[in-house]
Amino acid sequence: QVQLVESGGGLVQAGGSLRLTCVADTRVFSMYGLGWFRQAPGKEREFVAGINWSGSAREYSESVKGRATISRDSAKKTVYMEMNSLKPEDTAVYYCAAEEGFALSKTETSYEYWGRGTQVTVSS
Repeated sequence: QVQLVESGGGLVQAGGSLRLTCVADTRVFSMYGLGWFRQAPGKEREFVAGINWSGSAREYSESVKGRATISRDSAKKTVYMEMNSLKPEDTAVYYCAAEEGFALSKTETSYEYWGRGTQVTVSS
């Protein structure tokens, strides 16, 4: 069982940066791959970035590749996503998700646990 709590969202101007944080309440943090997804108004939730259980593999969506960096800190049971050069189209609710096992998935259905999300709004 994993409980995930996101933070770090807010209102940012286009071109700015932010760091999203997700703290996992779990006994064995290293059992899980972690991902960030987002859902913009009127759109389906989409994969943004993922990191595997050991931190040795990362995946990014094409829309954020080169602008986002995902990382994890096992001691703090935390996953981060830093985003720069933010665009208005990055505006969305960002969700942290956990997937048990060694895989690194981009599909929403592979993730068993979800946080409640944090709103990111990028103004033009």
